Amino acid sequence: MKERVANKFRQIVSGSPDGRPDWVKLIEHGEGVGLFGPGSAVWQVHGTVATLVGGIRALLLQATHPAALTGVSEHSRYESDPLGRLAGTSRWLTITTFGSTEAIAREAARVNAMHSHVKGEFESKGGEVKSYRAADPKYLLWVHCAFTDSFLRAHQAFGYPIDLGADAYVKEWSKSATGLGLTDAPQSVAELQATMDSFLETDLATSAATRDVVKFILKPPLGIPALAFYLVLAKTAIWTLTPAQRKILGLKQVNPLWRPLCGVLLKLLSLALGKESPSQEVARARIARSSKS
Repeated sequence: MKERVANKFRQIVSGSPDGRPDWVKLIEHGEGVGLFGPGSAVWQVHGTVATLVGGIRALLLQATHPAALTGVSEHSRYESDPLGRLAGTSRWLTITTFGSTEAIAREAARVNAMHSHVKGEFESKGGEVKSYRAADPKYLLWVHCAFTDSFLRAHQAFGYPIDLGADAYVKEWSKSATGLGLTDAPQSVAELQATMDSFLETDLATSAATRDVVKFILKPPLGIPALAFYLVLAKTAIWTLTPAQRKILGLKQVNPLWRPLCGVLLKLLSLALGKESPSQEVARARIARSSKS
């Protein structure tokens, strides 16, 4: 039963029946530690099941920016293949966290190729029609901040430690954006917050597509058991958002009891999955092999 639950979960997240998608092999190949390594804050934060809440929160937070929201609604396969989109996001996050520098460079090239096709027009906070490109550093900065803030806050919401500190996580994870063309990512929690406050003041707003995209993020087409588990994750993700963020998304604050319930479910899931993911295991093996050569 334990193994069945673990395999089913890994299949949903990775899109692979055995929970070992192609990107695990990519992480296995190459030499060296990569951008981070076992002692990093990034490994510690991304190595817990709290990333499930962080991922949903990141999708919601990205949707507060009209340009990012338009890009998702016009160019994403979120409606036709929501699990495929989830697997694609998981692939980038996992390879960038645990892969070698060669694997990370190849993954960045793949994402950059996808971004080159994502462009169009959107209605800004001030009501003007403006153009956007996913590869524009301004929009890359927002998406990066949404990811960073979400995974950090989700990790902290469950009381998980960061031995090197939250600032170390923000500074380390800024390296993940370099290959995508972003060179001025925040280097500390204070810088991250200041950047997000600036976006809130000048860019973030409700748009015509907000309601539909948010509705889909909160209720994807999953089976009843998976959807029930997802609902707990989603409610907890909403709980971690700020009042201003929830207002833009048209969401109300949820009962704080969702967080401890989610904590129990994540603990059970963690026990089922084991201490480390297949990606972490092969990354450690690669690093050990490299140190001997």
